[in-house]
This record gives sequence, C-alpha cells and structure tokens, in this order.
Amino acid sequence: MLTFKELGLKPEILQSLEEMGFERPTPIQEKVIPQLIESNNDLIALAQTGTGKTAAFSLPVLQKIDQDNNQVQCIILSPTRELCLQISKDIKAFTANMPFLSTLAVYGGADISKQITGLKKGAHIVVGTPGRTMDLINRGKLNLNTVRFLILDEADEMLSMGFRDDLDAILAQTPAEKQTMLFSATMPTAIRSLSKKYMHKTIEISAGKENSGAESVEHFYYMVNDRDRYSTLKRIADINPSIYAIVFCRTRRETQEIADKLMGDGYNADSLHGDLSQPQRDLIMQRFRNKRLQILVATDVAARGLDVTELTHVINYNLPDESEVYIHRSGRTGRAGKKGISLAIISKRDVYKLKQVEGKLKRKFKHLQVPTGKEVCERQLYNIANKLKDMQVNESQIQPYMQNVYELLGEMSKEDIIKKLVSYEFNKFLDYYKNAGDLNVNDDNRKERKRPRVQDKFRKGGGRKSFSRQRRG
Repeated sequence: MLTFKELGLKPEILQSLEEMGFERPTPIQEKVIPQLIESNNDLIALAQTGTGKTAAFSLPVLQKIDQDNNQVQCIILSPTRELCLQISKDIKAFTANMPFLSTLAVYGGADISKQITGLKKGAHIVVGTPGRTMDLINRGKLNLNTVRFLILDEADEMLSMGFRDDLDAILAQTPAEKQTMLFSATMPTAIRSLSKKYMHKTIEISAGKENSGAESVEHFYYMVNDRDRYSTLKRIADINPSIYAIVFCRTRRETQEIADKLMGDGYNADSLHGDLSQPQRDLIMQRFRNKRLQILVATDVAARGLDVTELTHVINYNLPDESEVYIHRSGRTGRAGKKGISLAIISKRDVYKLKQVEGKLKRKFKHLQVPTGKEVCERQLYNIANKLKDMQVNESQIQPYMQNVYELLGEMSKEDIIKKLVSYEFNKFLDYYKNAGDLNVNDDNRKERKRPRVQDKFRKGGGRKSFSRQRRG
C-alpha cells in the first residue's frame, strides 16, 4: 500500500495529514487521489460513507486550488446540514498548514446573514446543502462563475431527498469547463441519468460492488412475530453489553415510541426524528458521537449526515421498502477497517423484502436465533465479573472508609462477598428473564441454513464494557 507522500501531495497537505495521524490512504483514496491530481477528467466514485471519501475528493482539490484567487473555486454539495459541517471540518483540518485558504459551510437552520458575511470575506471552497446554496444564488450572494471543481457527495441521497430540481438549477450556474466529481454509495438509474447530463470524459472508480454493501459488514436476521420485535431488541442489547448502535424505524411515531420504551426500561438511549428542533437534534447527535448514548433510535431521514465511525451494530427494527435504503443503513457500521454487524428483525411477511435486499446486496443473510433468557443472563453474569476484575481502585480515597467496611463484612467469606456483589447487579436480569419464553419463529419459507446463536457468533473478545443503564432524571 502506498503512503500519502507517494501519491504526490504537496508538503503542506502532507504535514497536516501527519499531524492528524494519517500516513496511508484508504483503498478509495489510493484509487481516486492520483487520478484527480494527474487529470482533469470528471469522475464517478462508488463508495460507502466511512471509506474516507472526503479526503479522496478534497485533497486533490487542495493540491490544485489557487490560494491567491479569493473567489469560489470549489463547490461541494451534500444532502444534510450535519454532513456539510463534517466535510467543512475535515477540509479545515487538511488545510491547517495552508493559512490563506478558506472554507465556508452554508446550510439551512442557521443564520443566513452570517453565511453571507462569510461569502463577502471570500471563500475558496463552499460546502453547502442544495436548498441553502440555491437560496444564496437567488439572493445574488453566491456566484459560481469561477468554479473549477464541482463535487456531489452522497448524490443518491440528495436525489432520494428530492433535490433534483435544485441540483439542476445549481449546476446550470457553473461554468461548462470544470472538473465534476460524483460520489455515491449506490448507482440507481437516476444517478446514471444525472451523470450523463452533466459529466463528460468520465472515469469510474469503485471501492466496492455496484449497489452492494461494504464487505466489512456481516448481515443477519431474526425471525419473530411482530408482537415480539421490541422484546427481541431488548435481548439483542442485553446479549451485547458493549453495544453502540443505531436502531432504524420507519416512522417518527414508532421511533419515539421505541426510544421511550428503551429509556423507560433503563437503557442509555434516545430518539432522532424530524419532529425535533435543530438544537435538540444537535444535542442528541453530540451525545451519541461522544458515546454518552449507546443506542440511537432514528428515522432514515433524520440520521442522514450523522457520521459515526465506531458503531458496533446497525439494527433494522423494520426492513425498509427500498433495498438502497438498507445499503445506506448497513453502511454506517464496519467503517475505518473495522468489522460491522447489520441485524434485521423480521416476521414471516417480511421474507420477500429480505430476498429483495439479498438480491441487491448479492449476499445472503445468516439466520440467528434470538438469545434465550438463560443465555442473556449468562452473558451479563460474565460481564459483571469482568467489570469487577478490571475495576480501578483509588486507594487514597477509599482507605479512610475501609475499616468500618472490614468490620461489617469481616465474618463473611470471600466467596459470599463475591456472590453478593455480583448479585447486586445481576438480580435485575435474573428477575426479568427467569421465565422468558422462546421468541423465535420457524423460518419455513427459506432454505435451511446453519443458524448460529448471536452469543456464539460474537462471544470472542466481547463483554468487558458495561451496557450502561440509566433512568431518566
């Protein structure tokens, strides 16, 4: 594998990458960066979110951009406010040693007057949502006549969100002579149509198979009755104490209901959907990124632009109607070279959807058995034991209190103390699961396969961190 230096990037960029701890490019970066540096051809890249595509399209632009020209030379369009901010943040980090180069993010839900002021001061690179970008053009505040580079990031998402008219209008404002780059996780017909209309001498590069998910993600399903979906979700959470997951639901109402149930049952969870205000969304996403939340229940639209690199699981509470949506969901895990797990909770009536998704992915899902109550309790017992074993003791702070504790517990054996300590945490699981029934439904409509249990599949290395539980205050 090449280093960034071997890709031909200039010293200022290499210095920033080194300061950020990056030395070697990801596969999509290794393919795209030399191509964009060495030619002015348009480019279509098939790449999932989390593959390093921001650096793939921005580093060549930074290599070529004229810092002495203070006009807008690059316009990057992305579907959501959150993604705009993330791209802008990344580019500012890449340009830490290019002090005369400026980047501006423009998006809805923020004061437009401040964004207009930023444009007046001068911006070499503008990162925008289609709606706000079009608004600034219509106001005469954003001139794209000097654009040399046009980047459409998550183009399939922009089209699915209904931005085709805005994209047509924005692209019409740019010069005919420019380098256009289109990045997309999937390649539906609408993307092909867009590329044929606006792109010429196009090179296509792929970091995966067309319309397929990331190779680093494993796909599993549970077959249950509809009434048992929530109980299945609870068991998934409890059998994976270190879970860090997004649970996708279809509607705002269902999203809020599931999140309320999880929080009411003591899980460290919250919801993300369109009924929330922008400040509420920002706070919830910040808590989730900082891992103060372990489970985020979200709609597909609300989760767009949420960039989290260390998700252990994506859980489909319901399968989406469109296979491309599933590909986007599952692509949120298995990033940065790590393995990811995408789980689907389905009933018998969902089998046809599962087969459609498998056809699009060109991969088969594996059938997992919902863990039994006994299996959940066993996993939690070992998790509690590991927590006790690994717990750090602050000798100086605890020592003044220990004499009274020793006197109180002095007649107890070591074995009895361990049993009581473990039971203090364990009893709540034992009480809940002691009479838990089997939630599995026979998978009669599919060929019989070996059905690993989730606790066997993921036992290796798991279970040391606690699945944090907290009641709402």
